[in-house]
Amino acid sequence: MQSNSWWSSSSEEGEIFYANVVLTAAKIIMEEEEEEVSSEIHTRQQRINRDRGGAHEKLVNDYFSDAPLYNAEIFRRRFRMSRRLFTRIADDLAGFDPFFTLRYDARGARGFTTLQKCTAAIRPLAYGTVADALDEYLQMSERTTRECLYRFFGNVVKLYSKKYLRKPNAYDVQQL
Repeated sequence: MQSNSWWSSSSEEGEIFYANVVLTAAKIIMEEEEEEVSSEIHTRQQRINRDRGGAHEKLVNDYFSDAPLYNAEIFRRRFRMSRRLFTRIADDLAGFDPFFTLRYDARGARGFTTLQKCTAAIRPLAYGTVADALDEYLQMSERTTRECLYRFFGNVVKLYSKKYLRKPNAYDVQQL
């Protein structure tokens, strides 16, 4: 693996470059969403009893515990960022928007955790997959995954745009 590539684990510049790409994509998608007028009729679907707590435990055991099943290299390949950057973004989002925290609904049913919601947003970006690709792993519906993705984009733009969404300099252009 080359040390100067944008996905290199030793390159802080690579993470900043990736953050800029994500922020730019998020801004474009949000602008397109605002322009679209949806004519879909939303109806209630049958509720599927999902093991959200078990899915959270599996996610933590696989990636975020003190001795995770998958090492830092696999984490970087699957999320396209370091674990440290992922947790920093997740913590910032949880502090900025209560949506990204664990909440209970009106029936007292447990919601999704910060890690589950951020994973639901970041993994489809990393792999370029559809919203329900992680349904079995995260125990999250396509609609909830899509909401996580849109809120992730909006909040990441609000949180980091002043620092990272700027005109590219000569170095940035050369990297592209």
